[in-house]
Amino acid sequence: MDSKLKGHNVLVTGGTKGIGRAIVEILSDEGCNIALCARNADDVNAAVEAISAKGVKVVGKQLDVGDGDAFKAWIAAAGEELGGLDAYVSNVSGSNAPGDAGWQSHFDYNIMSAVRGVEACMPFFEKSDNPSVVMISTTAALEHFINAGPYNAMKAGLLNYSGALAQEIGAKGIRVNAISPGPIFIDGGSWDKIKQGMTAFYDSTVAQIPLGRMGTAEEVAAQAALLISPLGGFTTGTNVVIDGGLTKRIQY
Repeated sequence: MDSKLKGHNVLVTGGTKGIGRAIVEILSDEGCNIALCARNADDVNAAVEAISAKGVKVVGKQLDVGDGDAFKAWIAAAGEELGGLDAYVSNVSGSNAPGDAGWQSHFDYNIMSAVRGVEACMPFFEKSDNPSVVMISTTAALEHFINAGPYNAMKAGLLNYSGALAQEIGAKGIRVNAISPGPIFIDGGSWDKIKQGMTAFYDSTVAQIPLGRMGTAEEVAAQAALLISPLGGFTTGTNVVIDGGLTKRIQY
């Protein structure tokens, strides 16, 4: 099936590892040009080199998206270098610092980076034939998981922003959707560390998943690609849950 993504210009935050990197990989495989950023310069350089080898154009930047002015300036520069932007994937999260610092961090990274990213992309989206936004949330935003913490709360806020934004800018032809992954196993990632250090908790989580396993970053990336593609052109304002059935609420 032709994804109709070839030639699209897509900006992905947190694009060097995990879900973000998987999204970059599948989009570049489909012929998309990529703008990516992350905090680690070596990771950015390695990703740019690997993705460029596919024959697509890649713009990479070592960047802390918590610095709003720097983030928006980079988006403007990346859009100019690529010749436009057709999609923005917001895929970052804050730190788990204790107390107020953790709440502030998750607000700055989960909420404000998404808001600023959309604002900076708008001039490019208004010139695009297929503009869209995909925001990466989590099933921990949908029902209780582990604790009443800032990560869960701010990802829930991101879902509210995503859905409301879809209504607000839909008349401009700009689609906005969210993806809420459940437990996703990534080598070296959080669930890998939990498996090694908290085996009982890991096993009990897997036992609650009807499909009997954790998901992969590639499975999340495939859905992101579909939402960005013109094939998803009538889909907006939705939240796609990818969790193997972990969450027990009825989707309607």
